[in-house]
Order: sequence, then C-alpha cells, then structure tokens
Amino acid sequence: MNTLHQFLFGIFPYIALAIFFFGSLVRFEREQYSWKSESSQVLYAGQLRLGNNLFHVGIIMIFFGHLVGLLTPIWIWDMLGISHSAKQIFAIVLGGVFGVLAMIGLILLLMRRLKCDRLAANTTWRDKLVLLWLIATLGMGLLTIFVSLGHLDGHEMVKFMSWAQHIVTFRGNAAAQIADVSIIFKIHMLMGMGLFVIFPFTRLVHIWSGFASVTYLTRAWQLVRRR
Repeated sequence: MNTLHQFLFGIFPYIALAIFFFGSLVRFEREQYSWKSESSQVLYAGQLRLGNNLFHVGIIMIFFGHLVGLLTPIWIWDMLGISHSAKQIFAIVLGGVFGVLAMIGLILLLMRRLKCDRLAANTTWRDKLVLLWLIATLGMGLLTIFVSLGHLDGHEMVKFMSWAQHIVTFRGNAAAQIADVSIIFKIHMLMGMGLFVIFPFTRLVHIWSGFASVTYLTRAWQLVRRR
C-alpha cells in the first residue's frame, strides 16, 4: 500500500502533467481544426445559457481558489496574519458556494444533452466522459467539505499545501505529506489529476484559447486605410 500511495501521489502527478502539456501541444500541432469548444447551441439552446454560466462561474472560482490556496507559500499567509483556521473556514464557505453553482450548471448541461434527441445523437462519448468526470470530481470535492468541518484548525489543509508545493518544486517525499488524510480527499485528488490526463483528448482544450485571448488586451491596433 505504501508503494501504491507513493506512485499515485508522488509519481502519477508528473505523468498527468506530462500528458496534459505535451498532449495539448500535439493536439494543437496536428489537429487544430478540432481545437474548439464544439458549441451545440445551434442544435438546441434550451438551458445552455443558464447551465453554462453557472458552471463557468463556479469552476473558474474553484480553479483559482485551488491555485492560490495550495500554491501560496505558508509563510505568506502567516505574514499576512491569516491563520490556518481562518483560511480553512474561508475555503469551506467559498468552495461550497461555488461548488454548488458549478454542480447545478453541470447537471443542467447533462440533462440538456439527454432530453433532446437531436443533441443526444450528436453527443460523442468524449462529451459524456467530460461531463460525468467533472460531476464525479466536483461531487467528491463537495463531500470533502464535511470532512473538513472536523478539521477547522486548518492543519489538514497545510498537508495538501505541502504536497502541492512539493510537487511543483520537484521535491521528493511529496506523497508522505498526505499519507494519513481521509480517503475522500485522495479520491478527489485522483479524479482531479485524471482531468489533466483526459484534457488533451476532449473539448477541454479550448480552455487554453480562453487564457490566450488575454493577449488581445496588449495586441497592437489594426490599421485600416482607404484604398
């Protein structure tokens, strides 16, 4: 079990990230015509706007919450005077609110695809995989809230911060940082890493284009002259 734990949380994160980055690069290089969100609004617009907005608002806030919460060095939080307990409560509240929003949005998007025959016929197995995987990952994340309520001192969160920072800085012994955490957290983490694995092979690649669109803010003016 120690060997399996070491692989899943000490080695697999790098495998997932490698597939995520290199897979996306290969997809962009070889299949640019498939690099799109594949909007289905033309086929059936019902519940798309509501579900899409709820999901995107929720998932974007959750993403940046995880990014800042896990990768900000602990000494910065201490310098700002934010205790581990306060940070834990803040994460529970915001994670719960935006997690529920994202879950409602995902369910609306899934039901929309299932109830419309025309849309269901044009839904690929990749589309279903993405929706179901996101729902399962988000569901496990919401379940971790109930576990976190029993650790309001924040020390459990510090373990995940140490694990994430060990991974991104290529330090050894990352898996040992979370050896004794709840199995619910571990399943949620594995599901999250699994998203990085399936990312390059699904419509999720359009997220890269979303980040890239920020460059338009600094792009030079287009000059249009009369003939």
